[in-house]
Amino acid sequence: MKKTKIEWTEETWNPSTGCSKVSSGCKFCYAEVMAKRLNAMGVKGYENGFGFTLMPDRLTQPFNRRKPTKFFVNSMSDLFHEDMPDDFLDQIFDVIRKTPRHIYQILTKRENRMSAYFNNKLIPQNVWLGVTVEDRKSGLPRINVLRELNASIKFLSIEPLLEDLGNINLYGIDWVIVGGESGPKARPMDEKWVRKIKDQCEIYDVPFFFKQWGTWGADMVKRNKKKNGRKFQGRIWEEYPYQIQTLSVESNV
Repeated sequence: MKKTKIEWTEETWNPSTGCSKVSSGCKFCYAEVMAKRLNAMGVKGYENGFGFTLMPDRLTQPFNRRKPTKFFVNSMSDLFHEDMPDDFLDQIFDVIRKTPRHIYQILTKRENRMSAYFNNKLIPQNVWLGVTVEDRKSGLPRINVLRELNASIKFLSIEPLLEDLGNINLYGIDWVIVGGESGPKARPMDEKWVRKIKDQCEIYDVPFFFKQWGTWGADMVKRNKKKNGRKFQGRIWEEYPYQIQTLSVESNV
C-alpha cells in the first residue's frame, strides 16, 4: 500500500502490476513510465517492468490499515486484465469483503471482463466500480456495460479526455472525474469539452470532480502541469458521490 498524490483517492493497493495497451487512452500510460523507472531502480515487484505480474505477497495489506481508507485498486495495472486468473480475483475480493471499513475504487478499461466476472457474483458494498472514458470509440461503449452492474457506486474516469464526447448518457452513473493528460507527449484537452461534460453532470445531478488540466492549460499553452493547476471555471471542483456507504469502523478484521 502507498499514499498517493491522485486527488480522488487516499492510498493505492496493487495486488498485481503491469498491463498492456487496449485503447487510445493507453498511448502514454503514466504507470508504464513509472514501472520502467522502478525497474531501473531495482525496486522489488517491478523485476518484469510493465509486464503483467501477480503480487500475492500484497494481498493482505489492507488488513494492516485500521483507519477507514479509500483505496484505488491497481493504480499500476488493470484488475480485469486478460492475464488475471479468476482464482486470484476471488482472493482479492475476499480481502475486500473482510475489510468493510475500507472503500475500494476499481477502474478498468476491460469492462467486458469485469462484467463477465460479476455475472454470478455479488459485488461487495464497499466497492466502487469505474471505467475509463477517453474518447467516443472506446470509452463511451464502456459506460453501457458499467451501467448494468449492481455496484453501490459506479463512476467514470474521463481522463485523459481526448476529444469532445458529445451527449453522454449518465443515467445510473454516480460520479464523474475529468482530467487532461500529463507528460512530455501529452495531447491537449479543450475547455469546451470539459464544459459540456460538466453541464451534463448538472442535468443528471451527478457529482463532478475536476482532477487536472495536465500538460496543456485551459489557454492551450503547454507547461508544467502544476502551473496549469486544477481550477475549472475559476474554482476547484471536488464533488464526491452522494451515496457514500457507511463503513464498519468498529470491525476487528
